[in-house]
Amino acid sequence: MKEESQQRSVVTVSQLNREARVTIEQRFSQVWVTGELSNFARPRSGHWYFTLKDNNAQVRCAMFANRNQRVSMQPSDGQQVLIRGRVSLYENRGDFQIIVEQMEPAGAGALRQAFDALKLKLASEGLFATEHKQALPQQPETAVIVSSASGAAVHDVLAVWRRRYPRLQVTLIPTAVQGAEAEPQILAALAKAENLQPDVILLTRGGGSLEDLWCFNLESVARAIYALTTPVVSAIGHEIDVTIADFVADLRAPTPSAAAELMVPDANDLSDNVDALYRHLRNLTRNQLRHQSLLLHNTALQLVSPQTHIQQNWQRLDDLRRRATAAAEGTVRTLESQLGKTEGRLHLQGPTPRLQLARQQLAAAQQLLQNRCQQRLNQYQTSLANLVRMLEGVSPLPTLARGYAIVRSTEGRVIESADALNAGDRVTAQFAKGTVTAVVENIDPMASLQSGNLYPNE
Repeated sequence: MKEESQQRSVVTVSQLNREARVTIEQRFSQVWVTGELSNFARPRSGHWYFTLKDNNAQVRCAMFANRNQRVSMQPSDGQQVLIRGRVSLYENRGDFQIIVEQMEPAGAGALRQAFDALKLKLASEGLFATEHKQALPQQPETAVIVSSASGAAVHDVLAVWRRRYPRLQVTLIPTAVQGAEAEPQILAALAKAENLQPDVILLTRGGGSLEDLWCFNLESVARAIYALTTPVVSAIGHEIDVTIADFVADLRAPTPSAAAELMVPDANDLSDNVDALYRHLRNLTRNQLRHQSLLLHNTALQLVSPQTHIQQNWQRLDDLRRRATAAAEGTVRTLESQLGKTEGRLHLQGPTPRLQLARQQLAAAQQLLQNRCQQRLNQYQTSLANLVRMLEGVSPLPTLARGYAIVRSTEGRVIESADALNAGDRVTAQFAKGTVTAVVENIDPMASLQSGNLYPNE
């Protein structure tokens, strides 16, 4: 009897409940349970205590204040709800219970599960991928609205577009946005919008419950949006409402008004940009014209006629002659000065032979100086004559002065051969003095100047 008592494992009630709680929590970490609310209580602490039941059983539940503040519904007895939580045990009383972390109406819960399943499926197929998103046009010309004609969303969108971008051409394709008839009408409206080939499509409606917005969570609508080649903006409900259409669309806006602002620029900003660009273009044009005018002026200054070349070289020859004469005169004056000094010294010394020798040297130096000056002058004159001959050789003026003429076509092209003309052509003949215009009457391509008539004026 003593050995049997020693082999027993005895625990307290607290220990038993604690071990049971740990075991239950390890076995059931997170569960989704649906049922009917009853015995709902909301004490001053802000926590919720209630019973969840069905036709055959019930379970106690607790939802603490830090969790129930996020619940959007107002729970009451008799409501069918869907809860998510962890299974536990209240040790003090040994009550089996669920610690609730999330609660929503049972219908919405089923819809939420369907929403999550479809979202996961379409995401895995790449319908939400960023690389498939199309960029919106910066300045659209046409837009199509797919929405209810009587909804406030359409009026909000049109008000924004009239204020910001009145030039936009808008087409409304009315459709049901909730209920059983919404799905086929939305699909038909999207197909019609695509056929109109607008720059952008807006799919929108006002806020509502999850059931009201459910047509925008349908797979058929999502695939229809994905198949469109026109950029699509989705603005379904309020900012907190998110639908499958929002994920598939090229851009999701939190509200219809926000979508309208995102889709078009502000006309005032565009006008300011145009004014700034016009001023910039005007300044660039003025600067370019000023630069080109300066280039033209400089080019005109660089163009010099043959006559001007001759005049400039004559001036250069005169300058060289004056410089040579001044140099020669300076040399003579220097030698004369030296001669005077030498004569003075000789006069003081009185040696007649040395004086005669000096005079002979002076005469020789004068002759040498004159010869060198003459040589230098002859060189300058020869260079000048060569320059004049070169200039006269490239100038047409001497040729024209001998009785010749330069014949040009009406386009200004010089006629080198009679073969280039036809009877009846108008030509212009430029002489040394004057220009005449003539009409070709006869052409003799075999005629040429005879040796005796090579120079017409002789």
